[in-house]
Amino acid sequence: MKIIIVGLGRTGTTLVKALSNEQYDITVIDKERTLVDRITDKYNVNGITGSGASKETLSSAGAETADAIIALTHIDEINLLSCMQAKALGTRRSAARLLLPDFVHEADSLKKQYNIDYFVKPKSDIAEEIYRNIGMPGFMKLEGYWGDQIQIIDLNILSDSPLLGKSLLEIKRSLSLDMLVIAVIRNDKLYIPGGDFILMKGDNISIAAAKEGITKTLKSLGITKQVTKNIVIVGGGITGEYLLEFLKKDKKNITVLENNVNRCRELMLDHPEIRVAYSGGETLDVLEEEHISDADAIISLTDNDETNLVISMYAWSLNIPSIITRVDKPEHVRLLHKVNIDITVSATELSALKMMRFIRNYEMGDAPNEIGKFYNIANNKAEVMEFNVTSDYKGLNIPLKSKTIRLRKNILITAILRNDKLIIPSGDSCLKEGDRIIITAAKSNQIRNLNEIHI
Repeated sequence: MKIIIVGLGRTGTTLVKALSNEQYDITVIDKERTLVDRITDKYNVNGITGSGASKETLSSAGAETADAIIALTHIDEINLLSCMQAKALGTRRSAARLLLPDFVHEADSLKKQYNIDYFVKPKSDIAEEIYRNIGMPGFMKLEGYWGDQIQIIDLNILSDSPLLGKSLLEIKRSLSLDMLVIAVIRNDKLYIPGGDFILMKGDNISIAAAKEGITKTLKSLGITKQVTKNIVIVGGGITGEYLLEFLKKDKKNITVLENNVNRCRELMLDHPEIRVAYSGGETLDVLEEEHISDADAIISLTDNDETNLVISMYAWSLNIPSIITRVDKPEHVRLLHKVNIDITVSATELSALKMMRFIRNYEMGDAPNEIGKFYNIANNKAEVMEFNVTSDYKGLNIPLKSKTIRLRKNILITAILRNDKLIIPSGDSCLKEGDRIIITAAKSNQIRNLNEIHI
């Protein structure tokens, strides 16, 4: 598969790194020669210096025969034009990043106007992820999948966890819930666990659960979502604006701290129901003046990782129940995780993962038993995929526990969607024609077809 990536900022670089381990023919474009040279020296990709919106540059990158172009510059207009030009030259599929709210709101019409197949909208996507996790303790994170029909809980096993020292079979029997541990990271190694797998302190686990029973599941796991009446948002930019839209219906006491006077005025006019405070001084002094120790949740959304890091560490020292931190540099994510401030959100990671999903879905678009949806979990070491069960699937109507047809190592049937009903499977479950099933597999398995999950 031949892919052109325009823009070598953090997201473009992260995407190249993720894709370079697979057998793709990648060409990168950026106007900065130093960025192009750095990427081509480090990874097995081709590089061109120039504008991704130029037909001449795109032609040099092979747009006439490319399977996909992905435009990730910081200028929306360049991303749109790059996709349109590449499509005109013959590129089959296109995807672009949109940052500005005006363009995000017009995404549907822009798809038609510029003949674009897919958009990522990192600022609105991050706001939605933050909203889902407000009030969650720092040792876990909640993800929504399949229209939130399935929730994925990312959880660190601490010394007081009710799951510590128990096998997955014990947990399943004792909790009697529609949930399944689908992946475990232990000492940076991935396990797709069976029923006899015993959880240990320090494990990072991913749990799939039905949305309808998520509150009961969390309670059984000893997890309580904190009541968050008083919320402080540091940074009133575009992401903050999207988050305010999500929070409007919840009638919270919201304070926004913003260091740009003009932006403060705009927020006060657009959101008279919230408190807006100018925060142009020293960060910690401003936080003390605003009495953030009384807050139930602190959300750090400035454009500076270091500032967000300081704010979250300070909030942690005050025992603020819910702390959510925007970070883009991987080293900062790891630093926060070491002190159990684990609810971090990264526009870079989210956009790169969504573009990988776009590529994989397009790659499999014409295959039998094709992948319907695709996600990365467990620090990008495992994949969650949806397949349609068709008549040529060799495991039809056979109980999953049967030894006549066995799963490959590090593969787990996570959920079954039958007539719009979600089933968390057991050994007695059978797959029927017309089902949609969700598979968790180690990335190294490189599953492309449903029948490939079996030995």
